[in-house]
Amino acid sequence: MPRGNPAPKLAITVDPDVYEQVLEAAKAEGSSVSAWMTAAARRALAVRDGLAAVAEWEAEHGQLTEAELEAARQRVTGTAGRRSA
Repeated sequence: MPRGNPAPKLAITVDPDVYEQVLEAAKAEGSSVSAWMTAAARRALAVRDGLAAVAEWEAEHGQLTEAELEAARQRVTGTAGRRSA
């Protein structure tokens, strides 16, 4: 961060089990707790925005079908086009 623009700070409280997991995850990824929490917050915000976009689309076009939801699940998990053994 440039000198004239310091990063804002948050003070948060987390459950003890979450605390330990965050410390372990940050260490495993070779990042600081601050960097790990920032990345986790970004992912949570992206999910929130995505869910809002789906709700907006459904309000305009109708609810997604089970087939559409399954196709989306397969794209997300990387299983599209694969057949189970």
